[in-house]
Amino acid sequence: MKKIITRKNYAHLKNKRDSGFTFVETLAVLAVTAILTSQVGLCAHKLIQKARVSATKNQIEQLRLSLQNYFADCARFPTEEQGLLALWEEPVLYPLAENWAGPYTDRKVLSDSWGNPFLYVVPDSPAHASKLPKGLPFGIISYGADKKEGGDGNDKDIVSWE
Repeated sequence: MKKIITRKNYAHLKNKRDSGFTFVETLAVLAVTAILTSQVGLCAHKLIQKARVSATKNQIEQLRLSLQNYFADCARFPTEEQGLLALWEEPVLYPLAENWAGPYTDRKVLSDSWGNPFLYVVPDSPAHASKLPKGLPFGIISYGADKKEGGDGNDKDIVSWE
C-alpha cells in the first residue's frame, strides 16, 4: 500500500530534513578536519626542514666558490681568524690580502638556514684541524637543526666536502 503524503505529513518531513546536523555528526566532521589538518601540518614541517637542508647546502657551495675566487686573487685562503667575513670585507688581520678584489659574495652570509654561524676550518688550526679531511685547504660546516656537532636526519652536520 502506498503512503499518501498529505500537506501535514509533507510539512513534517520537510522540517525533519532541514533540521541540520546532529551534535554527533558535527563532532565527526570536526574530528576528520582535525586529523587532516594535523597531517598537512606534519607534511609542511617535513618540507620546510628539507628546504632548510637544501638551502644550507647551496649556501655552503656558494661560499666554497667564493673562497676559490678569493684564492685566485690573493694566492691563499683566509685564515681561520679572518674567517668567512674576509669574503665580504677586506681582512684587517694578519696576513693581509694585498690583491683583495672583493666582495666575493653578493651579501654578508655568515649563518645557515637555522641561524647558526657557519664554522670555517683550515688545516693549520689546532682547534678544528681534526674536523677537516686530510689534503683539503679549507672546510665549511653547518651543525644543522640541533646546533651541535653530530646528529642524524635534520640534525646531521652539513659539510663542504660531502
